[in-house]
Amino acid sequence: MLMRQELLEFLLGFISENRCEKFANIIPHRTRHITVALENIFQPHNASAVLRSCDCFGVQDVHIIENSNTYEVNPDVALGSSKWLNLHHYNAAENNTFECIQHLKASGYRVIATTPHQHDVTIDELDLTQKTALLFGTEMDGLSNLAMEHADGFVKIPMFGFTESFNISVSAALCLYEVTKRMRQLNIDWPLSEEEKVEVQIAWVKQTLKRAELLEKRFYAAKQ
Repeated sequence: MLMRQELLEFLLGFISENRCEKFANIIPHRTRHITVALENIFQPHNASAVLRSCDCFGVQDVHIIENSNTYEVNPDVALGSSKWLNLHHYNAAENNTFECIQHLKASGYRVIATTPHQHDVTIDELDLTQKTALLFGTEMDGLSNLAMEHADGFVKIPMFGFTESFNISVSAALCLYEVTKRMRQLNIDWPLSEEEKVEVQIAWVKQTLKRAELLEKRFYAAKQ
């Protein structure tokens, strides 16, 4: 941990004071208590908008399930948000949905499927005392049967119109606004750990510097 902290301080010396200050201001608000999992989202506009919402609301990790569709980012919509997030892709297994859900559960998450078709709780009633993964599906098909079967619970957004559901990017933004707002009001340990803060900032610096890997090698060589 001490060595990684020293590496971070070394790398921060190569970026602007303004960028260093921005990292310092943002990192206390990042969380892994809430995470997002996206199943088979393929429209670049929606995929990118969800990443942008995650960054804006301080959600550090996004889990991307690629079954029949490849997850593509539209840079004009994402506005660089993907650089500041940890994206976890699931595309190597026969059933990537199951692999992702099992990984989340093994990491201590309660997996909550977002759907207007199941009666459990509304988003403002969702229990957030435990680490929570919000699982979103496509607009056309929603979540797969497998995702629904292995979810720990269901949540919906209250709606009062004729349309059955929101656009996926709107749905994600509404859910994240509500859960991150309430999470920060709870007396729970939602921020990143000190070690996680260091690792995330190292990753941010590497996204900023063109020769970050060479600088990291120089740092470790000087320590030998």
